[in-house]
Amino acid sequence: MTAPLAGTGITSAHSVHANLTAASLVQQAMVRQEGRLSADGAFIGLTGQHTGRSVADKFVVDEPETTAQIWWGKVNQKLDAAKYEVFLKRVRGYLGSQKELFTQDLYAGADPKFRIKVRLVTTNAWHALFARNMFIRPAEAELAGFTPDYTILHAPELESVPAEDGGRPGSTTLIGLSFAQKIIAIAGTSYAGEIKKSIFTVMNWLLPAQGVLPMHCSANVGKEGDTALFFGLSGTGKTTLSSDPERALIGDDEHGWSDKGVFNFEGGCYAKVIKLSQEAEPQIWNASHRFGTVLENVVADKHGRLDLEDGSLTENTRSCYPIEFIPNTQPGGMGGLPKNVVMLTADAFGVLPPISKLTPAQAMYHFMSGYTAKVAGTEKGLGKEPQATFSSCFGAPFLPRHPEVYGKMLAELIARDGAQVWLVNTGWTGGSYGTGSRMSIQHTRALLRAALDGSLAQVEFVQEPFFGLAIPKAVQGIPANVLNPRDSWADKAAYDATAKKLVGLFEKNFETFAGAVSEDVKAAAIRAAA
Repeated sequence: MTAPLAGTGITSAHSVHANLTAASLVQQAMVRQEGRLSADGAFIGLTGQHTGRSVADKFVVDEPETTAQIWWGKVNQKLDAAKYEVFLKRVRGYLGSQKELFTQDLYAGADPKFRIKVRLVTTNAWHALFARNMFIRPAEAELAGFTPDYTILHAPELESVPAEDGGRPGSTTLIGLSFAQKIIAIAGTSYAGEIKKSIFTVMNWLLPAQGVLPMHCSANVGKEGDTALFFGLSGTGKTTLSSDPERALIGDDEHGWSDKGVFNFEGGCYAKVIKLSQEAEPQIWNASHRFGTVLENVVADKHGRLDLEDGSLTENTRSCYPIEFIPNTQPGGMGGLPKNVVMLTADAFGVLPPISKLTPAQAMYHFMSGYTAKVAGTEKGLGKEPQATFSSCFGAPFLPRHPEVYGKMLAELIARDGAQVWLVNTGWTGGSYGTGSRMSIQHTRALLRAALDGSLAQVEFVQEPFFGLAIPKAVQGIPANVLNPRDSWADKAAYDATAKKLVGLFEKNFETFAGAVSEDVKAAAIRAAA
């Protein structure tokens, strides 16, 4: 077997635990007092001050080989190459000085043609277990001679020095990604999502050049072999809606769309579990209550009994488990060409319909918009009013290339493969957040199933006036006032005013990408009535 630190630049280490199994990693984590077990045997890890991604502390190294192709700005902040070398030396020196290190050799990409080999080096057993759950685990024979394409050097307890390392002034956290050296160095944050999303960023960098669209979406496949994609930002329901007992799960978050079909980047799921309902989401609930799962910032009582309603540590509580913990999964993590594409939004303004059918031009527009709305309780500092969030391609923080690259690829793939696109609102109905109620998951599931089995396409559609969306006039089992959001509001004037407000926010956001889209997409853009 290849030396566990080969290619990492770490020249000294006391003890290296390479490719331990889940049981061994849990044992190590408990011995090292890294966390505790739930009553059901899941490992509970706490991440301290960082309970989400440190967006402002993520940097991409400015290197001659790649600089011209990177979408520089707030998403991809430049890190001076010389400063990065100082940072790398610091991280390597720190890791080399530790009494124990944990490494995991893993794959990203279920399709062997497009997968990459990843080596994680970390100071904590539970972070190694997170990565083992999250990525694809090679067979034992494949570990012999394993040579990584990309390496993650993970030093969560190490504080970076901004003046020397090139990070954000005043911050001791730094995530530095070098595409030329194929190294990601992470310091100053224990939030495990940084490991996952750094590799997603790498896949977003590599795959477009190979003719594959990388996507921030979940995917599943029906009994007839029909593949469906679910785009959406955090909290919109990607994981929940794709984990459907009637359809086989391909994956819950990251996929590629090639000329052959869809493939998962990962071998696990990373579900948000705040207020998780056993009745509404039994698959995720069951996976979160068993040995081998990693629970992040989840509250439990002294007996280890979980309180999934408790958001005192963060609303961003998470459960990370191997995909096989879901009973109905697609073998091999691959599916055929998509027949349906679903774009999810949690509209806290309560004015978007629960489902609408999009034209190809509208699909491109909503993909580039990437809309959802945040509400008080989901992030610190939010007031009572919903806040619109627009994230290009439903994943702007992970796009090293310009969104235009991914947008054009999606438009070409939809045209080539003839996929039908749907916009689904999992947010509010009958009023905005604070007045209305959350969309019934039973209604959402029923509408989605009708869309995916083809029956919804057969009903009569009408166009609502504010967003130009085609909505079904009647669907069996769904109240008529649910289908048309204006009908669900008691105060129609308030609905009109709120809808106009959201139209204005869409208009303003469109200005950021209007120059990068075709004339038919411009014509499909949401705009206020003249």
